Amino acid sequence: MSDKKIKVTLVKSVIGTKESHRATVRGLGLRRLNHTVELIDTPAVRGMITKVSYLVKAEG
Repeated sequence: MSDKKIKVTLVKSVIGTKESHRATVRGLGLRRLNHTVELIDTPAVRGMITKVSYLVKAEG
């Protein structure tokens, strides 16, 4: 069982971005600028982070 966590922070505004990218940011649980969430490190979450890598900062 993988209980490794990854911290994701929204560092750039979603205004003017593609609708699918906005949906991905919401799917990650990020609501506002500089909002940080801790997620379980799965391939699905990694893929979402990669898709919006220019908007978020991931650590851990």
